[in-house]
Amino acid sequence: MEVRYSPDPKSFDIMSTSEIRETFLLEDLFQKNKIPMVYSDIDRSITGSAVPTTKKLKLTASKKEMAAEYFAQRREIGIINIGSEGSIIVDKQTYKMKNKDALYIGRGAKSIEFTSKNGKAPAEYYFVSYPAHKEYPTEHISFEKSTPVKLGSVKECNARTIYKYIHPGTVLTCQLVMGLTELEEGSVWNTMPAHNHQRRSEVYMYFGLEKDSLVVHLMGMPDETRHIMIRDKQAVLSPSWSFHSGCGTQNYSFIWSMGGENQDFDDMDWIPMQDLK
Repeated sequence: MEVRYSPDPKSFDIMSTSEIRETFLLEDLFQKNKIPMVYSDIDRSITGSAVPTTKKLKLTASKKEMAAEYFAQRREIGIINIGSEGSIIVDKQTYKMKNKDALYIGRGAKSIEFTSKNGKAPAEYYFVSYPAHKEYPTEHISFEKSTPVKLGSVKECNARTIYKYIHPGTVLTCQLVMGLTELEEGSVWNTMPAHNHQRRSEVYMYFGLEKDSLVVHLMGMPDETRHIMIRDKQAVLSPSWSFHSGCGTQNYSFIWSMGGENQDFDDMDWIPMQDLK
């Protein structure tokens, strides 16, 4: 498990491009038959992935970083499958996972295993985990049962649908909120007008990009903006002090995950367009 530490806004101002990428960008997710993970001091999040091809992959705790006997001993987990069909086995209970299905795993689950129905066309599980103070039941949320919200417009190049999976009113959690956004063809902007979340952090994972396409992810303070060039199936950490937005060379999708003090999806501090520099 890799460990990342986040700078404060003043230190961020003097970071080079490579330093920003090394601190906030997760480039090596979705490795076959591996579970790469990044532990961040930002709200103690863990971001990872699992792509089982020839064997089951078991999610285990890293005792050095987590000081736990098993991964979910003091944590909750949100998982979305962006690949082909597979299953997740939680304490001997099997949950079939189709493309864009989600699974919430509550604190206390002792055994978590990832499988694919067809190893040649594997499932691709993306997950984010936060510390949890209470046990809530594990719940499967199919893509059809997610809550879609249409936002933006073609005129503004940001026509998109937000699918809420793990959020208040649907799944009980301690602090995790998670969902998926899909941009329509011809739309390239996300989260603009921009905002930040003083009361929580966020992780974006971009996917659905062609090989030669990318997203220019914007972050930093509104009057000292920076950018990261992000490719397909890469994630970026967003601390509470940083705004976040992005513009792609094509339409794309991304999974957003939040943790912190407030679970209200609309708990955002909007930033006027004229304040961005």
